[in-house]
Amino acid sequence: MDKRRFIKSLGALSFSPFISANQLSDFKPISKILPVINNEDELWDTVRSHYTLKEEYINLESGYYNIIPNPILEHFINHVKHVNIEGSFYMRKNLNKNKDRVTSELANLVGSTPDQIAITRNATESLDLVISGFPWKKGDEAIYAKQDYGTMKEMFEQISNRYGVVNKVISVPNHPKNDDEIVSLYESQITNKTKLIMVCHMINITGQILPIKKICEMAHNYGVEVMVDGAHCVGHFDFSIDDFNCDYYGSSLHKWLATPLGAGLLYVNKNKTHKIWPLLANGNTNKSDIKRLNHIGTHPVHTDLAISNSIDYLKWIGMERKEKRMRFLQRYWSNKLRNVKNVIVNTPLDIDRSCGIGNVGLTNMSPSKMEDLLFEKYKIFTVAIDYANVKGCRISPNIFTTTKELDSFVNAVKELSLV
Repeated sequence: MDKRRFIKSLGALSFSPFISANQLSDFKPISKILPVINNEDELWDTVRSHYTLKEEYINLESGYYNIIPNPILEHFINHVKHVNIEGSFYMRKNLNKNKDRVTSELANLVGSTPDQIAITRNATESLDLVISGFPWKKGDEAIYAKQDYGTMKEMFEQISNRYGVVNKVISVPNHPKNDDEIVSLYESQITNKTKLIMVCHMINITGQILPIKKICEMAHNYGVEVMVDGAHCVGHFDFSIDDFNCDYYGSSLHKWLATPLGAGLLYVNKNKTHKIWPLLANGNTNKSDIKRLNHIGTHPVHTDLAISNSIDYLKWIGMERKEKRMRFLQRYWSNKLRNVKNVIVNTPLDIDRSCGIGNVGLTNMSPSKMEDLLFEKYKIFTVAIDYANVKGCRISPNIFTTTKELDSFVNAVKELSLV
């Protein structure tokens, strides 16, 4: 079966006006339907065919939300119909066992265990659950970076106003000399009152990957806990949370794992679960049970089910192959711009310090002007970043992005550098 016929057949169920319960159960795992493809060019051509993309512009902003490939989307639509057919029966009889199954699959993907993983709606919710539920006392200190995600910094400001916590803020260089430089920045702010460090696994505005394991080792030597913002990491590149020995980790799954909107992950080290207060009260009084932390009432359970399909699609591609492709795409454009006059690449050159996300700015115009001109003149969609030490546009291609599209972007930036 050729690619076009496959996609057409896969989508047939979702467009049927009437569908039976038996038909709903006929959906097979994605990895069992899609062919094994060894040739790299053929693989990425096939992957691109799985996406329905707008032809009006080149999308280089996958960092906010990843477009769902059609094989996952069709399964998601199937889950919506399935839950709708069963209604309350699903919620009372099937919800918990299915969520436990998906949680186990997710734990395996990120290198942890189900008793330390909870499914949430996004990274912000995951990290806010920890920040708001942490047993703060007046005078306690927290450490984070200027380059951290704005909402998380605002949450620390809120607990400062509420509990009298003192926030200490560092600035991470865009081009660090080595890991020790990064580790020492966080270490320099630790006192005997420091309780928690928040650190980005990948800084969202530049794509820089930080030495999480070394930061955790350093912090634990002082008795300080570490919360990792991994919003852009799950499904982007390979890692194991347990290897980091961090205390808390949060991620969004609707970014690089390409689940439907509203899926996230919370990891809490099993030795720390008892100390975190849940945001909303529930009947679970077992303080060692992570499930008590993500009680939010009734929520879209079909999104949880689709996490399994997204993991299956990633397995079909292969995590190692995807990571290699993401790193290739970023370096493809960034290496062509690093030595261009008036162009500043804000992402480290070291291959191990970044993956698919990068950032580039121009000395002759503001980031917002650059974003506007890229879209208005060249029909290239990006997002401007202009805070901390980062002035430029975040460039986040996806596995559907072609080198031809990146060539168009490189040529556009070169032209704008001459304005």
